[in-house]
Amino acid sequence: MIRHFPWGRNGAQNSRVAIDTSEFSYLPAQADALGVPLPTVERLTLPLPEGRVVSGLRFGSAPPRITLLHGAGLNAHTWDTTALALGQPLLAIDLAGHGDSSWRDDADYSPRTLAADVIAALDAWTSSPQILVGQSLGGLTGAAVAAARPDLVAALIVVDITPGIDVSAGPAALRQFYAGPTDFATRDELVDKAMSLGFGGTRPETERGVFLNTRVRPDGRVEWKHHFAHLAATALAAHDPGTPAAPSVLHETGWDDLAAVTAPVTLVRAERGFVSAADAEEFERRLPDARVVTMDATHNVQETAPRDLAALVGSAAAAGI
Repeated sequence: MIRHFPWGRNGAQNSRVAIDTSEFSYLPAQADALGVPLPTVERLTLPLPEGRVVSGLRFGSAPPRITLLHGAGLNAHTWDTTALALGQPLLAIDLAGHGDSSWRDDADYSPRTLAADVIAALDAWTSSPQILVGQSLGGLTGAAVAAARPDLVAALIVVDITPGIDVSAGPAALRQFYAGPTDFATRDELVDKAMSLGFGGTRPETERGVFLNTRVRPDGRVEWKHHFAHLAATALAAHDPGTPAAPSVLHETGWDDLAAVTAPVTLVRAERGFVSAADAEEFERRLPDARVVTMDATHNVQETAPRDLAALVGSAAAAGI
């Protein structure tokens, strides 16, 4: 079934909606576990001028007021439980090189580059400023979106990331996770590896995440759907803040973007995540008007504390910001 998504800022019928029921097969059980109704969920695909596409998920049938951006190596489905707990119309977008969005030939997955596709999607799929929620790389991308197009963003919620994050902590685990081969005989191999390094929750939850983030090649081998797995060392190095005398490019552009955001800003710090207390203090020093909220969660807060994160996002929506 193909139909048009009508609420774009640039006019009706500016994207096509392709529904693939297989990727939504986990949602009924997730909704039952939460005790919430199962909303309509559709996959959106927007062609971009250079021949790529940006893809995402639309929860609910009303115009969205909330947009969710995932972290590096994840995809829009990482937000499924949080989206169900929210129970509001929203978008969850696959960043370039992830999920069903096209890989970039130049392998540039820096936040400002990723922001361009997100802006195109928001212009096409929304009609009002969004509560923009970004986890990890999605948080830095959200800051770049809010800085470049303040008209698109009513509030920015950055989840467990700052531009100055220390790569000797959490991201080192990410590097270990993606080190080695990029294809595998079975998905179980990836589930075992993820759980051994502390990613994911229960085994069924991890199996779901791996299923939704991998594909089977014609030769029968399993590979990640995202380009990031093939570029892990390079991509993760971008998180290095560098030194005071020679800060990294991302360190400077990230803080510049956050400083330029005119919408209310909230940082969610996961107690067992990547943002240290010192990182949070630097965030508050640089953005004195921002709010910092600490949650009992791992780095993927949307998966390990979905109800708490949904409550925070929902309160922002209820406040009408």
